Amino acid sequence: MLDALLTASKPELLDKDGDRTLRGLLYDYFAFGRSLEAARARFASFADLTPTQYMVLIAIKNSTSDEAMGINQLAELLYLSGAFVTSEVNKLVSDGLIEKTAHPNDGRRVQLALTKRGLDRLIRLASLQRPVNDAFFGTLTREEFKFLAQLLSRLASNGDRAVQLAEHVQATLEAPLQQEKSAVRITRQRHKRAPRSNAR
Repeated sequence: MLDALLTASKPELLDKDGDRTLRGLLYDYFAFGRSLEAARARFASFADLTPTQYMVLIAIKNSTSDEAMGINQLAELLYLSGAFVTSEVNKLVSDGLIEKTAHPNDGRRVQLALTKRGLDRLIRLASLQRPVNDAFFGTLTREEFKFLAQLLSRLASNGDRAVQLAEHVQATLEAPLQQEKSAVRITRQRHKRAPRSNAR
């Protein structure tokens, strides 16, 4: 009965206490994630941006001349759809924070760069980001920080696949229940339609 309650099956994720370590890791991760989300919302609000626009500006700021940022690169980096990123980029262009230029080697593509106004906005924002990020990650050594960055990159790349798997498994598990509910519903409808006996 205990095995049926385990929330993972890979041996690497289990120990003598079953999945207790995994559950503890997830509780800690969710708590840290909520704090990161709250900080991101505060950063965005300070810069008069939405959280997504904030991330777009930061990503463009970190691009280089050798690796110019375009819509597809942004979408891939931020794990967002191209259509959504395009909509947010257009708003930032309208606000004068970023500019689009034609890609030198492919006229169908655009390159994105910060305007002076966008750069000034991020310079002001950095004065808030620095102490907060130091507080978030300051307990880690350099090696621990690099290792964490590698781990999170690997985990993030599996995220969409894991969610798709959840949708598939859920549909598979719910199919017999839906069939059973349909059968019960049909049976009830037949009983309602059946003529009543006149016997006394």
